[in-house]
Amino acid sequence: MARPDKVAAVQEIAQQFADSNAAVLTEYRGLTVAQLKALRTALRGNATYAVVKNTLTKIAVREAGIEGLEDALQGPTAIAFVQGDPVEVAKALRDFAKANHALVVKGGVLEGRALSAQDITKLADLDSREVTLAKLAGVVKASLYQAAYLFTAPASKAVRTIDALREKQESAA
Repeated sequence: MARPDKVAAVQEIAQQFADSNAAVLTEYRGLTVAQLKALRTALRGNATYAVVKNTLTKIAVREAGIEGLEDALQGPTAIAFVQGDPVEVAKALRDFAKANHALVVKGGVLEGRALSAQDITKLADLDSREVTLAKLAGVVKASLYQAAYLFTAPASKAVRTIDALREKQESAA
């Protein structure tokens, strides 16, 4: 018979998987409490970072209907449950891991699909949502500018031609 505290922990982890749009599994072995606090601060606003028990997390993953994470649930595991932009969280974890080699990204899940550590690295290399939207806005603005130029070009050419003809007539007269 399962203990009530463990059942509650499994339900809480399963609920966090359900509420988040992504999750990144990491190994935190060798990090100090101060480093973990700094990592949580870096992730604040986009994700929550929680140390979990592998056996309970495996059960929660099954209950959440996520497949492919069992292999990543080996050794000490902490999960970044992403509520914000997954790209920003992946970048924050990558940058923190560069400075603190003890942090190892083991894998993750994005929109119900399991990701490998290499997939998380590729995700970190993407532009953030805001940067992508800004680039899109720039492309749209450039297209509108070109369209406006094409519409005004014949009129301005006609004005220049008429002005040149008028000057030619004035000089001939």
